[in-house]
Amino acid sequence: RPGGCVPAARDSRAAAGRMKPSEVAAREWLGQLPETDDAALARLDRLVALLAEENSQQNLVSAKSLDEIWQRHIADSAQLLAHVPRETSPWMALGPGAGFPGLVIAALRPDCEVLLVESRARRIAWLERACKALELGKAQVIGSRLELVETRAVAAITARAFAPLDRLLALAARFSTKETIWVLPKGRSAQQELDALRNWRHRFHVKPSLTGPEAGIVVGTLVGGKGKAP
Repeated sequence: RPGGCVPAARDSRAAAGRMKPSEVAAREWLGQLPETDDAALARLDRLVALLAEENSQQNLVSAKSLDEIWQRHIADSAQLLAHVPRETSPWMALGPGAGFPGLVIAALRPDCEVLLVESRARRIAWLERACKALELGKAQVIGSRLELVETRAVAAITARAFAPLDRLLALAARFSTKETIWVLPKGRSAQQELDALRNWRHRFHVKPSLTGPEAGIVVGTLVGGKGKAP
């Protein structure tokens, strides 16, 4: 697998039931993760404060979602770690914008490389400031359109509200090997987008989100690419 971190066995978080819809429940759930220690919680608290401040300058997330930030954004991002081997590296987060899920993954796994690919100038500047403030030395902001990013193999690819599944695969498949795990939170459209996928040789399935009653996460690997034999 690409990268320097050694994968371990998957844990049981992905099989757990959905968390209660409250900020307290989200923080309690986060506190039980193997990735969460005092330093990780401090980074997440700092991220929440930074985001609230930045959101007054540019619309990173809806004002309403700031009142539910631990469930809607932090826990929603952190749950993706349950679908890959521990310490998977490098991750590639496409169009993270406000930083989700990429900054949360980096905050919980500062020992692993996280590539944040973002093309919008103000979002790039925000991500760079956040990485510096959180001391995420192995998180790298790649300020470019994805089409212009140099091809390299990564161990995991994630994106939230980046593009429809077929378009996302067309743009990002060149970063994927047969071992690369795709972890794509797709909300209510997860199964619909997967059912509509044509020609791609894949082993994708939909896992229920822990943070939304109808939300799903597309998880799996590409076998051979569009129109290619495995």
